[in-house]
Amino acid sequence: MDGTVLVADDDRTIRTVLTQALTRAGCKVHATSSLMTLMRWVEEGKGDLVISDVVMPDGNGLDALPRISQERPGLPVIVISAQNTIMTAIQAAEAEAYDYLPKPFDLPDLMKRAARALEAKRRAPSPRHEVAAEPSDDLPLVGRTPQMQALYRLVARVMNTDLAVLITGESGTGKSLIARAIHDFSDRRTLPFVTASAADLTGIDGPSELLARARGGSILFDEVSDLDADTQARIVRMLDGFGDNAPRIMATSQTDLMGRMEEGQFRQDLFYRLGGVTVNVPSLRERVDDIPLLAEHFLARAERDGLSPRRFADDAMDLIRAYSWPGNVRQLENTIRHLLVTSSEDVISRHEVEAVLGSQPEIEPLVGGGEGEKLSSSVAKHLRRYFDLHGGVLPPPGLYARILREVELPLIEIALDATGGNQAKCADLLGINRNTLRKKITDLDIRVTRRRKLM
Repeated sequence: MDGTVLVADDDRTIRTVLTQALTRAGCKVHATSSLMTLMRWVEEGKGDLVISDVVMPDGNGLDALPRISQERPGLPVIVISAQNTIMTAIQAAEAEAYDYLPKPFDLPDLMKRAARALEAKRRAPSPRHEVAAEPSDDLPLVGRTPQMQALYRLVARVMNTDLAVLITGESGTGKSLIARAIHDFSDRRTLPFVTASAADLTGIDGPSELLARARGGSILFDEVSDLDADTQARIVRMLDGFGDNAPRIMATSQTDLMGRMEEGQFRQDLFYRLGGVTVNVPSLRERVDDIPLLAEHFLARAERDGLSPRRFADDAMDLIRAYSWPGNVRQLENTIRHLLVTSSEDVISRHEVEAVLGSQPEIEPLVGGGEGEKLSSSVAKHLRRYFDLHGGVLPPPGLYARILREVELPLIEIALDATGGNQAKCADLLGINRNTLRKKITDLDIRVTRRRKLM
């Protein structure tokens, strides 16, 4: 890797690490803590690549991107930022940054991206143009985990295309917020964003009235898997009739549409029309490291709304991280609101968190589950839930025997019920010895009633 890299970051450690790594890789490096100095270097024609932080002492790195593009068309810029929100990624994409990485970043990953940027500049430098951004920091689409950063990049890539977008994920993950962000940061941002229901498509004039409301903007079908067959057919006919000035179509679903389609419960033609790009929003359990960040976001929002400043005790946050959050971000937000109302101290304690979480419904979301879900998946969810509820502390010893008993008891009871209490038939059904079955009936204290079998 060769070329000259301009590094701008107010963190001396980051400047030192990047300078050393890039120099070892064969690059020349100019490093600064000043955005003004960076811009002077760019204007002087220095550099083949820029690596810049967003928040600098004398300006904003994102605001400088259009100026860099104007001064040096084709000069790639990699944005690094501790502001780990979807808006940062989208603003970087809109300002046509070459790439975006959250802090703390993975150095080998950054080096690979820098090498690709330098190679791309050598191969095919291309002029860039400015796109105005409309930043907003109020959406709770916050996260620095790899799952969320990958989501941000995908959203930034698809927002200005005309492809239909299917957004999947569990309830409470923020699917409709993703749809809204795609619209609000796209070229259609000045046009209407319409969330359509089955009622909007009823009647002869329903589809045409819906299109008139959208006026070439975006239409979102929220939880499209809940729509009946007639409504699905109306959507297909409406999409087939699209002409000029057609709106962008987006849909959300918390169930497995592929599975529903294979079961004959969702139209195949509608499935393929909606799935131009599929965006999967990870559950909170899949991005545990984002939970403290989200909690800080909700505390800060409450403070902006006039509540007194609060924070969580360390052991309270440990418990929040350990909980399984079946309701995802929405449940986390509602829980924090509850705590802010009921807690009288500046520091929210573990005991207060335990009291609130203890009243939460003990359920696990079943995405794409239902009747087609494997028993092992249900058992795994139950066991994860069991461990989560211990707040990071191991359950009491003897877990193996307790779990086996929990599984054996309903299995034998249901098998006995299915065979009308006939132990010989039940043993044959279970594939175990009759004496073994008798011993288990005694050990598990199962009451056997002989009757006519139901199955």
